Amino acid sequence: MTPGGTTLGLLAGGRATRLGGADKAWLERGGQAQVLRLAQRLRGEMDVVLVSANRDLARYAAHGLAAVPDRTPDLGPLGGLDALAAVCATPWLLTLPVDLVSVNDCLLRSLRAAGGDGDGAWAEDDDGRQPLVALWRVDALRAVLPAALASGDRSMRGLQARLRMTGVPFPGLRFGNLNTPADLVAAGFPPP
Repeated sequence: MTPGGTTLGLLAGGRATRLGGADKAWLERGGQAQVLRLAQRLRGEMDVVLVSANRDLARYAAHGLAAVPDRTPDLGPLGGLDALAAVCATPWLLTLPVDLVSVNDCLLRSLRAAGGDGDGAWAEDDDGRQPLVALWRVDALRAVLPAALASGDRSMRGLQARLRMTGVPFPGLRFGNLNTPADLVAAGFPPP
């Protein structure tokens, strides 16, 4: 691992209720599963790749990905972040939801430039704040997670407010997400 190294944490533990329970991580576009596409896209900038997942863990392992289940069930993305932070061995954790349509080339550099002197940064695209597209200083994150979990506030924005994080605008960019069948079709995925 490099000094100031970064772990990519793909958040893939959701239930995808609007997609009839389809596992978003394994949705395929162009013959490649979403989780593998994102991992490959950023692997060159990362020291480690982890996936927050709560089902079919052996499938991740078969593809060389370490899957980390939630330590506390039913907390949504906060539960995935908690699980990733607990096992992260680098100073920084970049989280991305597995249902992102695209990621730009300067994402990590831009977040690190803006949040490297604090506790990290989150992205803001043309759709607004994207609290799950974020770079977290792991020691600071671990310090505030217990109070955040105990408070019952499951929002990422609430957690980020407890930290010295900043927003980074990415004008002209839309990360997009795959929440509905219409989102899948618009992004070039076959419907589930």
